Amino acid sequence: MSFSDFYGNSDVVQHLREMLAHDRLPQAVVLTGPTGSGKYTLALMLAKAMNCLAPTITEGLPDFCGQCANCTRIAQAEDLDARFAEAVEAREGLRETDKKDTRIFVQTHPDVLVIPPDPPQMMIKVDQVRRVIETIYYRPGDAKERVYIFSSSAFMKEAANSLLKVLEEPPDFATIFLLAENAGALLPTIRSRSMMLTLNALAAADLEDYLAKHRPDWNPKQRALIARLSEGAVGRARTFDVAAYTAARGHALTILNSALRAGDHTELFKLTETYRAGAEGREKTENLLRAIYSLLQDLTFLNSGTPDLVRNADIGTELKTLAGSADFAWITLASDRLGEVERGMRRNLLRSLSLDAFATALERG
Repeated sequence: MSFSDFYGNSDVVQHLREMLAHDRLPQAVVLTGPTGSGKYTLALMLAKAMNCLAPTITEGLPDFCGQCANCTRIAQAEDLDARFAEAVEAREGLRETDKKDTRIFVQTHPDVLVIPPDPPQMMIKVDQVRRVIETIYYRPGDAKERVYIFSSSAFMKEAANSLLKVLEEPPDFATIFLLAENAGALLPTIRSRSMMLTLNALAAADLEDYLAKHRPDWNPKQRALIARLSEGAVGRARTFDVAAYTAARGHALTILNSALRAGDHTELFKLTETYRAGAEGREKTENLLRAIYSLLQDLTFLNSGTPDLVRNADIGTELKTLAGSADFAWITLASDRLGEVERGMRRNLLRSLSLDAFATALERG
């Protein structure tokens, strides 16, 4: 891999590479953009470029070889979800007395540390920032620069204040990347001490072109659907589970139809009975709720006279039929009720009953 493999936002990538070429990359960089826009991927690429043992030049700018010891070790952190799961599992294997004092990190290279939000609160905690403070002022051992990547902007207050102290006097041989969907989630004082760069959402047509090259197993209709649902995020589009979404959307249509056309709920009850407890049931329910939200949003677009914004365009006929019975008041009520289902999931309420209650409460009569 090289920087040429990063799809989209070429102006941002070029700007960063130009700063690398002139040794002007700041000690703190905030990368903002939607989930799946490539913030983490770009941060790792920069970590490789800063520490590559056999750096190359492409298009007149610094690049990384992707094959040296530093590049390959840093690359082992690319699958953040997998490395995060391993770290959590390792902590679960500790004695109870040790668990509470152990924070989650991802580190495949001794001088490159990834700091993800720590469960169960899923926030950056002060002990994680303290780990950064303890190591950042030591010169790197195997790399040219120490690199720290905070993969979330969800900081606990004490953690954010501790990080601010580091940003006031960072060492010349260390770079901190802060990844955020919304820069406003970070303290203004942190933003003021960092360089801010935004990875913008890509156009649906650009995503379709990307998917045509990288996911030829999907047909054109599927690629068009995924491009719209991914909201301009290439990472989200590349890893989209089209089969799971299509199944969830089919169930979502059944539930909405049942709510809008009161009558026999036999099919509804058979469907909701399949939503069981446990991790698998939770994921299935979360997919369903996302699909319902997506359909409700499309119904809003249809009723507001903006059909070009509809994302589930491949089922346009069914959506128009639903829109004929669903006015804005009903869509608003449905969204509110869906929020209640989500809150019920957090309280471990029986999912099948929650979904039954959602549908029957929306009956038009």
